[in-house]
Amino acid sequence: MSPSSPSAPWPQFQRPLVAILRGIRPDEVAAVTDALIEEGFEAIEIPLNSPDPFESIRIAAGRHGHVALIGAGTVLDAGSVDRLAEVDGRLVISPNVDPDVLRRAAGYGMVTMPGVFTPTEAFLALRNGASALKFFPAGALGPSGIAAIRAVLPRDTVIGAVGGVSDETFAAYAQVGVTAFGLGSSLYKPGDDAEAVRRKARRAVEAYDLAAG
Repeated sequence: MSPSSPSAPWPQFQRPLVAILRGIRPDEVAAVTDALIEEGFEAIEIPLNSPDPFESIRIAAGRHGHVALIGAGTVLDAGSVDRLAEVDGRLVISPNVDPDVLRRAAGYGMVTMPGVFTPTEAFLALRNGASALKFFPAGALGPSGIAAIRAVLPRDTVIGAVGGVSDETFAAYAQVGVTAFGLGSSLYKPGDDAEAVRRKARRAVEAYDLAAG
């Protein structure tokens, strides 16, 4: 499969865990992202339906963009990709497959992970150059559903699971070829302080290391 506009490749992380900080405010982002990086996270997503998300991304990228992949989630249009570029974000995650979003992100050399639920959506995303696929909501498909779709995809496709995924389910998803995990409410909920996030991040890292063997 030859995508017309390939995005940057999915990075080789020590631990492919993406922290999803939905609802975080700019005044909280420095302390929370510091804690995540210190506990071993290498990718952070700030969804665009958070308060002043581009300011939060700017802060996070300024502090950690040199050691981690920082970007936006819930990216629904190409204009948002332009704004992300302005604040030095490098990761574009969406709940859906929008070819315009993927092509615009590819033009900036960003890493992309669109949301898919069916083989049709998965192949559409790959045809438009997605770096990785986000099976969402993964909890509805379960490991067996993802395994069935993965069987027809190119062998080098990077598979992520988001939605209903936690440190308790890493092993089950890893067994069917999932190699990236998005952690949302199991890691951060609005109102959590940095120490609460640190404790949950440490637990997630320990669980991932155990599942990875």
